Formats: sequence, structure tokens, C-alpha cells
Amino acid sequence: MAAKDLLLTLLINLIWGLNVVVAKYGVGQIPPILFTFLRFAIVAAVLLPVLKIHKGQMRAVIFVAVATGGIHFALIYTGLALAADISSVAIAMQLGIPFATVLSMLFLGEKIRFWRWLGLSMAFGGILLISFDPQVFAYRNALALVVLGSLFGACGLLVAKKLTGVGVFELQSWIAMISWPLLLGMSLAFEPGQFAMLLQADLSVWGAVLYTALAASVLAHSGMYYLIQRYDLSLVMPTFLLATVFAVIFGVTLLGDQLTPRMIAGGSCTLLGVLLILLRQVRKPRTATPPAAT
Repeated sequence: MAAKDLLLTLLINLIWGLNVVVAKYGVGQIPPILFTFLRFAIVAAVLLPVLKIHKGQMRAVIFVAVATGGIHFALIYTGLALAADISSVAIAMQLGIPFATVLSMLFLGEKIRFWRWLGLSMAFGGILLISFDPQVFAYRNALALVVLGSLFGACGLLVAKKLTGVGVFELQSWIAMISWPLLLGMSLAFEPGQFAMLLQADLSVWGAVLYTALAASVLAHSGMYYLIQRYDLSLVMPTFLLATVFAVIFGVTLLGDQLTPRMIAGGSCTLLGVLLILLRQVRKPRTATPPAAT
């Protein structure tokens, strides 16, 4: 990766690591699908000026929007609300990475050789070491929702990789514009009394919504789409395992979670795995698609 793309990857991971804590707080105050609706309604309003029809690609754009937007986040945030801890959700969310890696092999013909497999295994093994605990099985329903949401997200990324000439902010605009009506309908159907809860919520809830909308969606997710348009999915996706490491760090510093030797060992393993993937990529010429126009 170019140096600026490495810095962008680090920034995305920092934002997403903090986002797990922020989102957990938000869905603890108001229903999760309503929270997600508010997130995408704000993104849609902010990015409305860049919305543009792309003839011949709108069917794919709509699929990406539904899969990575409304369905993905409705499942993820509902699981987050049901789970009693952040770490169990964080590990389940990362299953989208091996999902995307395998799908990229099957449908995009990406070659994943020994060293990238080793790096991916180390990175994901570190996340397992941090987060896996027999206690998480008490939240089987929550984890099942998060795993299903991760699968939908991976399918959406596969299609997004094949889009041409669709700028990252244009894609984010379509995701938000298509997702918020879908999420509003789901909230009305499955979350009775949601707006009464919203009226009772304090300003900190709106701060959480704004962070997920502007930082996690407009900035971080747009950055992710930019990266997957430039590089192989099997290279980009493992680097986002760092977000779970940052989530643990933020849990320790902001929520008072205990930093254990297992967390230190797992975080080190993940960092080494991601570093191995990136170093091996530097030694080989990049064969990725060019970035879409923004």
C-alpha cells in the first residue's frame, strides 16, 4: 500500500474501534434499528449533493446499499443491543473478513498465497485470543445476528468491488438514501414505542448518532470503499482486524475494562499478522483495479 493509504487504514481502524463503544451506548438508550435509521438519515442529508444516477450499474448499487447498509447494520446493531459485552460482538463482526476473503477467491479470482494466508490466520487468531470466552455463548442469538449481518456485508463488498466509475461518496450517498426508508419501515414494524424512547433520550444519544454517521459512515466507510477499489479484498480486509484491537484499548481507557495478558498477546499477534500481509504486498507489484472517480 502507498503510505497515504496505510495512514488512511490506521485512521479507519481507530474510528471503528471507538465506534463499537459509541454504538453500544447508543443502542442501550434507544432501539437499535431506530438508531441505525437516524445514522443513515443524517448521512443521506449530508451526502445528498453528490447523489448521481449511474446508468447500467444501478441494480448493483441498490444491492450494495441494501446488503451493506440497511440489512447489515440492522442485524449488527440488534445483536450489539442484545449482547451484554462488546468483545463478543467485536469478534463476530470480524467474521466478515474471512467471508469477504473466501468470496473474493471464488468470484473475483483473487490469488491468496501462503504468506497472506499465514498473516490472515495470525491476525484473526489474535482477535480470537482477545475476545473468545465460553461466556459469550450465553448470547448465541445476538452472535447469530451479528454473524449473519457480517455475511451480508461481505456479499455487498464483493459487488461493490466490481463497480466502475462510482465515487466513494456517491456510493455512500446511495447506501444511505436507500437504507433509511428500509430501516424506518423495519423500526415501525418491530420496535413499538421507539419514538417515545427517542424523545426521552438525552443529548449524548444524538452525539453517538452523529459520531456513527459522520465519522464511521461518511469518513471511515467511504475510506474503506476507496481502498477496496484500489487493492485486492484479500489484502484490505485483514487490515481492518486492527479495529478490534483498538476497541479493546478504548474499552480499557474509556470503560475501565481490565487489560489482561491474553489481550496483550492477542493484540500483538493481530498486529504482527497485519504487518506480515502488508510487507508481503510491498514485495509484489499491485494488480488491483484503479480507483473510481470521486
